[in-house]
This record gives sequence, structure tokens and C-alpha cells, in this order.
Amino acid sequence: MRLVCFELQHQQFAFPIDSVRETLSMQPITRVFLTPPCVAGVFSLRGEIVPALDLGPLLAISRRQIGDDSKIVVLKNALGTVGVIVDRLLDQQRVEDIQPPPPSLAPEVAMLLKGVATVETGLLRILDASAILDVEALRALRKEAAG
Repeated sequence: MRLVCFELQHQQFAFPIDSVRETLSMQPITRVFLTPPCVAGVFSLRGEIVPALDLGPLLAISRRQIGDDSKIVVLKNALGTVGVIVDRLLDQQRVEDIQPPPPSLAPEVAMLLKGVATVETGLLRILDASAILDVEALRALRKEAAG
């Protein structure tokens, strides 16, 4: 499996490359009133208004301020398009041995992972883009936008 890898709070994460539409330099993000903590705001992607996610609240990790190395990983599937703010991009990886998420993880975090893999630089947490695009907070936003 080929992965787009990135760092959040000194931890390594990745998305399968087939769920990533593109990666971008940091874009201006407009905060939206009364959105869940995982929604940092929205940004314009060539005229399309795209939600920007902060994975910190979803993964039970804190977020640091957006820095010079911060990027946006744009995910796309049948549920829509979303940008995920990451601390910095890492080299792409190819892994074959993916283990299930550790049983010590909280269920709401484990359901967002496809699994974990050990790579040269440590433990790589492989995120499930479909699960992230289907979190309750984004379902509620889609419902409001449609209604």
C-alpha cells in the first residue's frame, strides 16, 4: 500500500494514496461560527468551498498553531472533499505489513484507523479517509448545507 505520510504533534500518520486528491501549501482558512472543534474552518480550492479539518480533536491529540511547514492534505470520495491540516508532510511510504489498531486505543479513535505499520522512523498510523469523511461532525455539516 502506498501512503501519503505526514506529522501531527510529533506523531506519524498517513492516508492511502488513492484517497488523496492533492496536497497544498497552507491556504487562508475562514473560521465558521458554531462548527464542531474538528472543523478549523473553510478554504477556497479553485472556487470550491472546502471544509478544513483539525484532526486533533478526532484523534485525541492536541494541535499546535499552524506553522511555516503546515500543509493541507485534500481528501475526496463519494461523501465529498475535505482538507486536513497537517504539521508537515513526510516522504511517501510503501508498506505491506499493516497491523490492526492497538486495543488500548479509544474506540472512537480506533474506528478512524485502517491500522498501524512499523517503518524506519517509528510507528505509522494509517488513517481511514472514508471514516474521517463520515464522522458525525461532518455528517451534521452536510445535512445543514443540504437543508
